[in-house]
Amino acid sequence: MDGGSSQIRRNGILPAMSKYFTLQQANEALILIRPWMDEIQTIRQQILVHQPEIWSVMEKSAGNGGNPTLSRMVKTFDRLDELIHSVQDTGAVIKDINTGLLDFPAMKEGREVYLCWQHGEGEIGLWHEIDTGFAGRRSIDEF
Repeated sequence: MDGGSSQIRRNGILPAMSKYFTLQQANEALILIRPWMDEIQTIRQQILVHQPEIWSVMEKSAGNGGNPTLSRMVKTFDRLDELIHSVQDTGAVIKDINTGLLDFPAMKEGREVYLCWQHGEGEIGLWHEIDTGFAGRRSIDEF
């Protein structure tokens, strides 16, 4: 992020000295973020697969002292929450958890824009204006 060191701290979180990333800093942050997003997508898939079971268990366990399946799912949701906060703590903005879409605030010619990355992509290759969103993604070569 601008104004701070581009080095990753020992605890894995980028310094939060400014809210804007350079392209290099955003790509460095992805080194940390990619495995977290991999795990988020895995958990998301598990939740989708078990959704009918989860709702059934929640309905049955309400008021009866709990259920082991529900207890395991609570741990899964806690881990999901932890991962989401880890991504957000880097300064990245989660735009769509279902597709793994992230934006990194950046400055271009004096205006705020987003460097855009989606789960499964390599380095950041696209950016967009704040008001155009995903549909307005443009090549990083135009950045």
